[in-house]
Amino acid sequence: FLMERKTHAKINRKEVMLAKLRKSCSCTPQKMKNFLMDFFPVLRWLPKYRCKEYIWGDVMSGLVIGIILVPQAIAYSLLAGLKPIYSLYTSFFANIIYFLMGTSRHVSVGIFSLISLMVGQVVDRELLLAGFDLNDDAPPALGDGSLQNDNLSNTTAFNLTIAGINAECGKECYAIGIATALTFMAGVYQVLMGIFRLGFVSMYLSESVLDGFATGASLTILTAQVKYLIGIKIPRSQGHGMLVITWINIFRNISQANLCDVITSAICIVVLVTAKELGDRYKHKLKFPLPTELVVIVVATLVSHYGKLNELYSSSVSGAIPTGFIPPKVPEFSLMLRVALDALPLAIVSFVFTVSLSEMFAKKYAYTIRANQEMFAVGFCNIIPSFFHSFATSAALAKTLVKTSTGCQTQISGVISAMVVLLVLLFLAPLFYSLQKCVLACIIIVSLRGALRKFQDVPARYQVNKVDTLVWVVTMSASALVSTEIGLLVGIVFSMLCIIVRTQRPRTALLGQIQDTSFYEDDLEYENLSTVPKVKIFRFEAPLYYANRNYFLKSLYKLTNLDPNLEAARRKKYEKKEKQHLKKGNQRTANGLGIGETTLQLVPKQIDFQALVVDCSSISFLDTTGVNTLKEILKDYKNLNISVLLACCNPSVIDSLKRGGYFGKDFGCMQEMLFYSIHNAVLFAKDQK
Repeated sequence: FLMERKTHAKINRKEVMLAKLRKSCSCTPQKMKNFLMDFFPVLRWLPKYRCKEYIWGDVMSGLVIGIILVPQAIAYSLLAGLKPIYSLYTSFFANIIYFLMGTSRHVSVGIFSLISLMVGQVVDRELLLAGFDLNDDAPPALGDGSLQNDNLSNTTAFNLTIAGINAECGKECYAIGIATALTFMAGVYQVLMGIFRLGFVSMYLSESVLDGFATGASLTILTAQVKYLIGIKIPRSQGHGMLVITWINIFRNISQANLCDVITSAICIVVLVTAKELGDRYKHKLKFPLPTELVVIVVATLVSHYGKLNELYSSSVSGAIPTGFIPPKVPEFSLMLRVALDALPLAIVSFVFTVSLSEMFAKKYAYTIRANQEMFAVGFCNIIPSFFHSFATSAALAKTLVKTSTGCQTQISGVISAMVVLLVLLFLAPLFYSLQKCVLACIIIVSLRGALRKFQDVPARYQVNKVDTLVWVVTMSASALVSTEIGLLVGIVFSMLCIIVRTQRPRTALLGQIQDTSFYEDDLEYENLSTVPKVKIFRFEAPLYYANRNYFLKSLYKLTNLDPNLEAARRKKYEKKEKQHLKKGNQRTANGLGIGETTLQLVPKQIDFQALVVDCSSISFLDTTGVNTLKEILKDYKNLNISVLLACCNPSVIDSLKRGGYFGKDFGCMQEMLFYSIHNAVLFAKDQK
């Protein structure tokens, strides 16, 4: 039977587009109100805030995250190649802006190790190109003075005009200039992606790519912190292969290790890891996680200050962290042009991590987020703070987990965290002057435990899916051994190639009938299947398109043990020889057989079927090459008196076949060529003479 298709009314796309434009361009008070409430979701949920029910959890989680943010902000400044004050600015502004614009109730937006690393790599590269010394402890030979650039003896020593910045801007000023320009461009990209609804880009970053990228970047982060752990002074490596070059330099200078830093690092790592393990083991008994990082920083600062570790043992310390806010400044346009390309992967990674975390926690706590609004929120979390000497931000999994475990209900907790950071910015920052850099490095390295533990999951991942494991390994290796940006690109391209290869060489099978049923399955995978006499049933488990056309034909000919083109050529050859002998009047053929015997021989023994059923249930679409391929096998098998029947085609495939002329001009033979189940096709084939 042939099912009757519904007739769909034709849509005038031009009219639809014009109607949408008219609706979009119209402006009414209600529409303006809805726009503002959509753009600032806080206007919707804040008036409905259940103070008695939510306030305690929000305040508690906000305080805990604020306490965690302060040491992490100071530590991650090492990754970004910037002064700690800028990390504190970043944490403060990101929490405030996401509170106003974000749609997730739980994610913690702020500094993130991966993003800080990507910013730091661009900053280091541009500093190097500008002629600055990347050594953290190098004297400020190029005017690297205070935040206010008041070290005139250094700024006037060199008459520099670097990318549009005047000579009075030294190393620190130039570094934050690069970071803010990069952050501004990343934010612009994210807002543009939101305007043009390009959130689908995140779909190309699979879980394997993201995990591999995070693990590879974690190895790079760990490597960059080793020199602080042991207190050696080596140049900050740049470019491809940074991980290998850094380790070579570490081993070359290992003899210069600072014993004070080594001992401090060992003690801090033991304390931090032990506290983390105990916290993980007894987290169900703890109302909130232990503020281990803050305790370690406070104790280490006191020991360093009163023990005079910097003066007596030359231990590297954080140095002066000023209080208050620097006047806002527009990012340099000329620097934006230099970092425009670097900002693109930064924008994509920042958005993907934020949206994936938002969706994960929204699903867990039964509410919805708007991915497009998240794009705007993250974009403005980068654009606006870039005017206030801040760098790029993203949602962070570890802090988000802490937020949810401490009772977070809404983004009010983000405001509380921002107030804690503000307190440090205004009053407490100078107290961290004597904090050793090796302590900050320990905090960063211990925070990588989750990403580095992914190596333990490789065997289990391999058992689940070998291709995904290969994608993870390739992405991780490229991110660690080449660079983070190249690693991300390699991961995306390689994962797409894996999909293409899997559609180019998909599974193919001949099907047998499950006894006493109307169902058919793979003859090689299941026992006790019966073959259907005179019928071959072929399954192709992929779309049929230009890239796998040859594989489709090759597999079909191999499984059916018949190549119709070769068979047709062989028959023509025998017919030609037969005609030559008939002309000579010889009734014996070239093989010494009679004419009747020759006729029998022309029908090859291997043709043991009269109908070929193609199971199209796994063919999701056909392109022009796919349609022509099916038309080709229809013609070739028809020349051998073998009928080709299609079964289980979806409407898209049927439409492609109709447009391609597979069923003829008037579709008159359609009922004899197309079937809605394999069993119907088999019954039809059996009824044929």
